[in-house]
Amino acid sequence: MIASPSLPPLTDAVTASGFPIGPIPSVEGRAVVLAGDDIDTDRIIPARFLKCVTFEGLGEQVFADDRSELGGSHPFDRPEHSGARLLLVNRNFGCGSSREHAPQALMRWGLRAVIGESFAEIFHGNGLALGLPCLTSGHEQMLAIQAHANAHPTASFLLDVQAAELRCGDQVWALELAPGPRQMLTTGQWDATGQLLANDDALVATVARLPYLNGF
Repeated sequence: MIASPSLPPLTDAVTASGFPIGPIPSVEGRAVVLAGDDIDTDRIIPARFLKCVTFEGLGEQVFADDRSELGGSHPFDRPEHSGARLLLVNRNFGCGSSREHAPQALMRWGLRAVIGESFAEIFHGNGLALGLPCLTSGHEQMLAIQAHANAHPTASFLLDVQAAELRCGDQVWALELAPGPRQMLTTGQWDATGQLLANDDALVATVARLPYLNGF
């Protein structure tokens, strides 16, 4: 299996490890197209890899069986897609079992957003909890976006999460993102750990006032 590509330069919305933190106003980079409906979580990360204690190494095994069957011609193995940040999919992406390992594997491969016609609800929620925006598009427009990406594999796309727009050169496509997820992503509310760390003083003060934590 080909190792996951190196991550692109850091932005304000990522940690030193390359993973998102805080507000995610936009995602920029190359796009990889994965055509087909009903791509389930067992295809994204096969069940045999769920035995891991941590999520380390899942990026190398994303779409392991599909990639093995295609012998190096899978979109995730093509050199022009190395370092891609956006994944372009079709209907009902992420269906099947509710494994958090699926968005984890995609993120550890290097992806930072997914655009598709529709997503399985649990996959969408798991992605949001990790800071992986999942925006939707109508069928015909999604085919046009995928065709543009395939025709320009090294082009840089800009996903404006706040405006719910995808841009590439002079092309602009309007996308859909519900108000709740949009607010969580653009304000950083999706990042529960970051919010806890940012409010450490208030948490310590609250703990000090709780009798059952202080023996009185």
